[in-house]
Amino acid sequence: MRADGKERAGGAAGGGAGGAAGGPSLRELLRVRGGGGPVDLGAYDPAATPGGPPDKTAGRAAAAELAQPLAGLQERLYAAATAGDRRRLLLVLQGMDTSGKGGTVKHVAAPFNPAGCRIRAFKAPTPEEREHPFLWRVEKALPRPGEIGIFDRSHYEDVLIARVRELVPQDTVERRYGEINAFERALAEDGVTLVKVFLHIGYEEQRERLLRRLDRPDKHWKFDPGDIEERRMWPAYREAYELVLERCSTEAAPWYVVPADRKWYRNWAVGRLLLEHLEEMDPRYPPAAFDIEACRARLIAG
Repeated sequence: MRADGKERAGGAAGGGAGGAAGGPSLRELLRVRGGGGPVDLGAYDPAATPGGPPDKTAGRAAAAELAQPLAGLQERLYAAATAGDRRRLLLVLQGMDTSGKGGTVKHVAAPFNPAGCRIRAFKAPTPEEREHPFLWRVEKALPRPGEIGIFDRSHYEDVLIARVRELVPQDTVERRYGEINAFERALAEDGVTLVKVFLHIGYEEQRERLLRRLDRPDKHWKFDPGDIEERRMWPAYREAYELVLERCSTEAAPWYVVPADRKWYRNWAVGRLLLEHLEEMDPRYPPAAFDIEACRARLIAG
């Protein structure tokens, strides 16, 4: 995969903010069109910056500018739920090791009020979770009406690592793609806006990030020697992700491929995707269910 940032499938490097000046939205630039045949991740440059600011300085500034509108839209979404609006948003983050799932969570969640933001990092299933269908633990972690949920890994682990490591029979994995699509379709019908993001990191960039973890004592806690073994499985994981993007990018819940070699672009792009979805949802503050002027008069009188 190329790491020079030049144009490839998924959009040109550089450019203005998605949707600016009547151009395509970032959703249109990064969306995977499901059902259109096999997905080849080699056609997506992990160092590209499709639709993004021109450089790191501008990218960081643009990401910071997203904070206020994101916070305002979250408040409106939360407020709307108090009047019965069942809508909520769920951000699903997947990616190879070191692609920056945790860092993305930290940056995109920073503007949100914690009272209305539910974050869940999915690790290996517990003994209790193994006793239930694979979607059971996911259903328990879903955002409630008015909330924004963020998944660091997700139910897709059950068709990714489960496939690569052969943790379950192959026919079980094959069946799960359809179960996931049905599950997500039901969520969408119940008012959940799903924003599924694959953080696309390059093979050489992953090596550099793992080496930097070894160079820094304050990052040793993030390094697992097992990461080296997992890295040897890169082709198998890439194929597993390509199958996920092909089979589970639907109208109800499309996938977006975000190039992740440049952290500043990754953070801006995910924040921008959230903003575009929340703007389309356009949650509204509920009207007062009381006599405003009567309450004003009572307060003045008292």
